[in-house]
Amino acid sequence: MTDLRPHRRWNPLTREWLLVSPHRAARPWLGQVEAISEERPAYEPSCTLCPGNKRIGGELNPDYRDTFVFGNDFPSLLPPLEMKAEAPIFSPLFQSRDVSGECRVICFSPRHDLSLAQMSAGDIARVITTWTEQTADLGSRNRWVQVFENKGAAMGCSNPHPHGQIWAGDFIPEEPAKEDLSQKEYFQEHGRPLLLDYAAEELRDGSRTVIEGEHWFVVVPYWALWPYETLLLPKQEQVTRLTSLPESQKLDLAETMRQLLVRYDNLFQCSFPYSMGWHGAPFLSDDGGKSEEYWQLHAHFYPPLLRSASVKKFLVGYEMLAEGQRDLTAEQAAERLRSLPNRHYAS
Repeated sequence: MTDLRPHRRWNPLTREWLLVSPHRAARPWLGQVEAISEERPAYEPSCTLCPGNKRIGGELNPDYRDTFVFGNDFPSLLPPLEMKAEAPIFSPLFQSRDVSGECRVICFSPRHDLSLAQMSAGDIARVITTWTEQTADLGSRNRWVQVFENKGAAMGCSNPHPHGQIWAGDFIPEEPAKEDLSQKEYFQEHGRPLLLDYAAEELRDGSRTVIEGEHWFVVVPYWALWPYETLLLPKQEQVTRLTSLPESQKLDLAETMRQLLVRYDNLFQCSFPYSMGWHGAPFLSDDGGKSEEYWQLHAHFYPPLLRSASVKKFLVGYEMLAEGQRDLTAEQAAERLRSLPNRHYAS
């Protein structure tokens, strides 16, 4: 039963509390309203990601027909040979470490006017294959491989052509480091992966489950911060990282993703913005493979929209200075997403 009183919820993955205030959902809104722009051509001559067009660095894109991967023209991480080594700082108050890595861009489709939500499950499966292949390559020489997509101007995306990114580095970043520790300690105490037990409980409860496929399902996590945040998880089998994904599950995963993204677009009948990314077991571990015992592959989806296509959630004030807070319970969000049709509103 949904609790409509103010209360706090615990996130076992990051070990953080969240304030939930459902009674605030009816407050009036006179703040920022996002501009909405939907119409795009299938091919845009000025787009640096469309087939055959010139990128910022002057290189020409090939006439690609499905996915296309290239090195980011403005990478946030550089290979060791391209970096000037700096002496690390070990002061208690001022610390620094050199890092190295690689950054790539993945175009999901040659069509400028599509998003993953408008692609078929087969096309999304090809994107998943590309994610897997790129993760395997980058994971052979990097500690962490972060696959992610920022969709929409509201999430800072500077080009609407359907694409995502992969950043790989020789270190484990903050968020996955929290998840690594939490999953490790849960496994040591209970002997089972945290997210396998969590999946079983959510499927048994059902109030936060949005989509259930044969092998994968989507849930609004109990501890969700963003209004329509979701977690994409294997149902029963352990899959430690994208490179461990069985071929037999790929189409089911693609169809589960498709249904989620269609529901997102249908919620406010717009191209729904979000940031999403995959978390799986780190690479090049020196623990003899023990991290693979407790890790479970999963994807986070963080959409900012709160009430409509033009009103989004802001993480400011209390969220920045105290702890996360939301006005919509996870159960309410799941029910709204669950009730939406699988057919895209624009089709």
